[in-house]
Amino acid sequence: MSVHSRFRRWGTVLAVSAGLVAWQAAPASAAPPLKDITGKYVGSAVPASALANEADFRTTLTREFDSVTPENEMKWASLEPNRGQYNWSAADAIVNYAQQNGKTVRGHTLVWHNQYPGWLNNLSAADLRTAVQNHITTVMTRYKGKIRAWDVVNEVFNEDGSRRDSIFQQKLGANYIADAFRWAKQADPGAKLYINDYNVEWQGAKSNAMYNLVNSLRQQGVPVEGAGFQTHLSTQYGFPGGFQANLQRFADLGVDVAITEADVRVQLPADSAKLAKQADYFDQAWDGCQAVTRCVEFTTWGFTDRHSWVPGTFPGEGAACLFDSNLNPKPAYTRINP
Repeated sequence: MSVHSRFRRWGTVLAVSAGLVAWQAAPASAAPPLKDITGKYVGSAVPASALANEADFRTTLTREFDSVTPENEMKWASLEPNRGQYNWSAADAIVNYAQQNGKTVRGHTLVWHNQYPGWLNNLSAADLRTAVQNHITTVMTRYKGKIRAWDVVNEVFNEDGSRRDSIFQQKLGANYIADAFRWAKQADPGAKLYINDYNVEWQGAKSNAMYNLVNSLRQQGVPVEGAGFQTHLSTQYGFPGGFQANLQRFADLGVDVAITEADVRVQLPADSAKLAKQADYFDQAWDGCQAVTRCVEFTTWGFTDRHSWVPGTFPGEGAACLFDSNLNPKPAYTRINP
């Protein structure tokens, strides 16, 4: 049971018929929104198109969450598809929504081996270094004072703990990470600066490598201020062992920690047993964060199955979010917010 047992459970009925699962939810007023049951930020990744075009999506987002993460709109390929030519419209729309509705923003992401513009591939090492510095400085300066936290570098390790052989690692060497954090701090001293990765939720080769990097960089005075744990989980595998202890060991380094992209995918079609297991996983992740003082944020990678990335990436899996495609709360929601 969630640590938030003092709150009332929604009157949600789970109906299973002809292999389909539906949720009949009580009105939103039957329980407090997620953002109101904890002193930590509760966020969701957001596509600008849904925010602009779907009133029900916008209403649910505004009610339930106090932080938003642009899902793709701040990635390098989206912002600067051609060198020196920026397209700010979608990212601006999300930031403007946040400011108008009292939300904070998690910036995602500045340096990543994926979704970067193809023109980077043609640069020399010296030119690439200049491009990275200019990109970080330009983007962070535009949003200075408007972004609570930034994922400065994203997914820098392989599963065995070795450095990912990205274009940045190849051409700039291992020091590109420290440089990126220093440039980011210069651009917006008020934003919290994070390293972010997946499959680091338990103690193992990958999380140990991230832990050692954070420790080493901080000892060198590099302004790494947070560690992000994406927490993309699947009910086909066990819940990460030692989850809370792993968050705590990073916090003990003197950094904030955050759940940055949580979802829990199930094998389709979903049924009541699979969704109950999904609820267990969400609840354990939520409670693990709640138990660590420096776990400051619990963000999901989308809140509705309507826009989940999972089916397009993991064939045969889906139903990974807290709300279904019709924006009804699922058992995972009511487990977190009983």
